[in-house]
Amino acid sequence: MEENRYPPFNEFRTGKIDLDGTMKLLEKFHIPFDFEHVKHVFKKTLDKRKTHMINIEDFRAIYRALVHRSEFRELFCAYSPNCKILATTDLIEFLRREQYESEACETTALEIILKYEPIEEVRKRRQMSFEGFTRYMSSEDCSIFRNDHKTVYQDMNHPLCDYFISSSHNTYLISDQLVGPSHLWGYTSALLKGCRCLEIDCWDGSNNEPVVYHGHTLTSKIPFHSVIQVIDKYAFVASDYPVILSLENHCSPKQQEVMADYLGSILGDKLLTSTIGDTVVTQLPSPEALKFKILIKNKKVGTIEEGMIRRNSDSHGETGVISEFEYLSDEDETDEKAPLYPRSHSSKRKREHIHSPSPRKKAKMKKMKIAIALSDLVVYTKSEKFVSFEHSLTNQKCFENNSIGEVRARKFVKHSAKEFVSHTSRFITRIYPKGTRANSSNYNPQEFWNVGCQMVALNFQTPGLQMELQDGKFLDNGGCGYILKPEFLRNHNSTFTPQNVGRYSKPMSLSIRLISGHQLPPSNLSKTNKADPLVTIEIYGVPEDQAKKKSSVIKSNALSPRWDEFFSFTVQVPELALIRFCVEDEISLVANEFLGQYTLPLLSLSKGYCNVPLLSKDGGKLEPASLFVQVWYY
Repeated sequence: MEENRYPPFNEFRTGKIDLDGTMKLLEKFHIPFDFEHVKHVFKKTLDKRKTHMINIEDFRAIYRALVHRSEFRELFCAYSPNCKILATTDLIEFLRREQYESEACETTALEIILKYEPIEEVRKRRQMSFEGFTRYMSSEDCSIFRNDHKTVYQDMNHPLCDYFISSSHNTYLISDQLVGPSHLWGYTSALLKGCRCLEIDCWDGSNNEPVVYHGHTLTSKIPFHSVIQVIDKYAFVASDYPVILSLENHCSPKQQEVMADYLGSILGDKLLTSTIGDTVVTQLPSPEALKFKILIKNKKVGTIEEGMIRRNSDSHGETGVISEFEYLSDEDETDEKAPLYPRSHSSKRKREHIHSPSPRKKAKMKKMKIAIALSDLVVYTKSEKFVSFEHSLTNQKCFENNSIGEVRARKFVKHSAKEFVSHTSRFITRIYPKGTRANSSNYNPQEFWNVGCQMVALNFQTPGLQMELQDGKFLDNGGCGYILKPEFLRNHNSTFTPQNVGRYSKPMSLSIRLISGHQLPPSNLSKTNKADPLVTIEIYGVPEDQAKKKSSVIKSNALSPRWDEFFSFTVQVPELALIRFCVEDEISLVANEFLGQYTLPLLSLSKGYCNVPLLSKDGGKLEPASLFVQVWYY
């Protein structure tokens, strides 16, 4: 069987290897290749020989063209006296001087040799060949993302409100919000990405079965119980930390009871139904204390204590009423679930400019019936209508959280950032996209992370810069979906604002040498494996840290473009900053085509020589496409 999979080496001697055989042989070397690039290099080799087959010498040339990168060779020869072999001592010196591994010792070097050196006799001599060095430099161990941030390393014992929480909006949608399909895959994929707060939009369905869909629209419907079954199955695959189900509840009390029954019967012990420890809640529990638990975020009637007393009695048929003011304002503050049909232009008249962040609005009292059975499942995440920062400071309990629309939240960031930071240091705050985003577009989450909002909910189904920032931020802390906020966003007495960082600034000087690219995706316009790549390096953070620098364009080379260009940045608030590497193909002087990108938290950067693995538009790996850079900072 093995004989058929790989062409026997003796076929080389007769010059009988075709493109397919070449690919299979390359696979045997356990080095990832891009088929387009192999095909191109193979064809170039054939052009010299008027045949469809290659021999062993040709194969070696193809292998060298793809694997033996000049930038690796230069580094290797700088530390290998004979340019053939690195002794253990040479490797240790390289790790200490170039990779800033001051602790590197013989054990470190031997581990690397055993893991990456493919030639047995070299390995036995405790040395490293150029083949081994190439494999090491291309590996995860030399990735730009710090190895010690790939697992949970932060203190997980702070109260829930002290963390940024990976959050999704309209999780059930997989395309747009008007006629797109609602799909269980929305929940599966979000959970597998480490998302910890999911939205479930519930409506009365036929046969007393609640359904999930985008109300008042033509999006398809999914049974509520199917959604809960999927959540039960995938909740803790990517992370052990708690999942919060944000119920956007439009059901009658009767179907709310059906929802409560399903939550209990399907989720079982995973469902949090009572407080941990003390019944009187003066502080939210930590992600650590809530491991493997699913919390319900919904309106609640009465106190936690009353719900606990009722725990074992049957509350079916019992309802409570919640009264709250509903503010009617113009279209930019449409309630999250208002009908999404485009409005006539007359309603878009501009309101006169009012400096107070909460514009004058008509208010009406709205009464909602809620089933006690569902209400009692709400423990630490009670939805509370947001009135004002002063009102919250005086009246709000630590387990009550607010949802604020992006338009209103943006005004708070602009006019009352200090009060906003004070609010989010105490209460979980969820931001959601405005209702007019019918195409499921996203806002930039950074501006709301900057003021400490915990749940900045995005449409996970919509690729683009905003989701790239989301995915990049939540790579941190082992991808567990919870990231400890910086101290200045947790401290109740903080005077931090993104516009005026003042004494909270801890400037970081960052230098990046962009060396080269490797097997970049070819341009859509190229008949072969070509592109005209350029790289943009961007910093996202507080306003004064926003920065963008571009490399030059390398003409018609996607296989191995070489830049050797330096970029420097000074970042005032590194704790909030993300860095993004974006590779584009210059199509014309005015247009570029996206080839790949990688975003990560600034403080998760490795030092020294690193590879930057590129991701596609939808976040998938583009292996082996990567950049090679040298990073240093202090």
